[in-house]
Amino acid sequence: MNTSNENEPVVVFAGNAWQAGLLKSLLENAEIEAFLKDEIIGTLNPWWTASGGVGSVKVIVDTADYDKARLVVEEFESNLKEEKTTELNHNDEPETDA
Repeated sequence: MNTSNENEPVVVFAGNAWQAGLLKSLLENAEIEAFLKDEIIGTLNPWWTASGGVGSVKVIVDTADYDKARLVVEEFESNLKEEKTTELNHNDEPETDA
């Protein structure tokens, strides 16, 4: 019996349904097969799958694709953080009357 973990699924990201779906598309564009886990519950109960929540939607890839997938995931997470920082900075700007 072969007990190799070469074809084992591994979670590379967990977040809300929108983020997970977007990342899955990015991975597939990079020719990495990816699957979503718990996306149905995210549609039925979005509060359950809130980003980082208990039931967040997971993006899963094959162990053989893990290293390549991590590069895509790291860039995606970096862009999420940058977007959040930009949004926070934009909200701190004083309103001007025209």
